[in-house]
Amino acid sequence: MKLSLVRKIKPLIFLILVFPSFYWFILFISGGMGINPIDSLIRELGNFALRIIILTLLISPLSIFKPLKNIVVLRRMIGLFAFYYMTLHLSSYVVLDHYFNWDFLFKDIYKRPFISLGFFSFILTLPLAFTSNNIMLKKLRYKTWKNIHRLIYIIAPIASLHYYLLTKADKTEPLIYLIIIFILLIFRVIIYFSKKESSPK
Repeated sequence: MKLSLVRKIKPLIFLILVFPSFYWFILFISGGMGINPIDSLIRELGNFALRIIILTLLISPLSIFKPLKNIVVLRRMIGLFAFYYMTLHLSSYVVLDHYFNWDFLFKDIYKRPFISLGFFSFILTLPLAFTSNNIMLKKLRYKTWKNIHRLIYIIAPIASLHYYLLTKADKTEPLIYLIIIFILLIFRVIIYFSKKESSPK
């Protein structure tokens, strides 16, 4: 896939990724999200955020294949969409579910491990979001910037564990996400050490 083609389809991918958020909020406002619309909205936003995190992790393995090597230019935008949906997920929990009841929220973070994990994974995304622009890349230099963005390898398993723990009934879907993330992280470790071995001494 040519770089020019990847750049041409970038706006389309942007629209595909932003569309669900508008769709769910329209459903929410119109009363189309079932008997517990707030929980449904929070769940949809969180699940989609996790799927985009997985998509972000998939970019590097896919770019190894020569026809797909240029898709790496999409990674930053996709990563920012993961942050976007995580922010909406957290905001819905804070604003719609608990109406800025900070005393309750801090107690909830402290008492319930899955809430703690979700909050912690969001905090870890902040450095990535704030440095996902060319100005910060130049200021930090590539090596420092890259080290900051390796936080995704911590965020992904924590976010998936958050989903696994909050799911009370059928845990099949969160377990699948955990397995996929585990495989992708193992792949990254293999690639890292293979590059180290092949690099000149």
